[in-house]
Amino acid sequence: MYEYENDLYRKGFVSVCGVDEAGRGPLAGPVVAGAVILNPNHIIEGLNDSKKLTPKKREILAEAIKKYALAYGVGYVFETEIDQINIYEASRKAMVKAIETLKIDPDFILTDAMPLFTSPIPYLALIKGDQISASIAAASILAKVSRDEYMVAMDNKYPNYGFAIHKGYPTKNHLLALKQYGPCPIHRKTYRPVRVLLEQQQQLVL
Repeated sequence: MYEYENDLYRKGFVSVCGVDEAGRGPLAGPVVAGAVILNPNHIIEGLNDSKKLTPKKREILAEAIKKYALAYGVGYVFETEIDQINIYEASRKAMVKAIETLKIDPDFILTDAMPLFTSPIPYLALIKGDQISASIAAASILAKVSRDEYMVAMDNKYPNYGFAIHKGYPTKNHLLALKQYGPCPIHRKTYRPVRVLLEQQQQLVL
């Protein structure tokens, strides 16, 4: 997991930043990116793609990342902007935001398959980066845990949808709640199940 980082350290890079996002697929809530500069002198055991870890393991690792990383940051792009610029561009923007919140400026960036075209910092986009780079895996864990916490908070605000359980993903129960109650303010209006419902509501009005 540290192969790419170690190669960059050998080349003279010091602050290697991994970035990844969580929340492309959900029908509601933001896309959230994490950015992490790991400490090469403190290996965090168990880093892996956040999707392959249990929620409890992610939370434990997120605490370790916050404690031992040289720097970490989180960036949010919310549903209104996702609807305006599309999820791909929103994911890229969240990554840039996360990098901008770091207290240390990175000198190299590793991303999970996302090109950062306008970045003045050299970067490498790795396919399945969260499975082969410790820094990207750490970023994916931070992004996922941060997003899950946000969706649990949204469950308190909009209790009809079960956000605390499915985190906005299109599960059977979420789709049933969507049909019963209609979209709430944090639903992504350009995503098909939400868009179809809104179109049906519009037709009823007409």
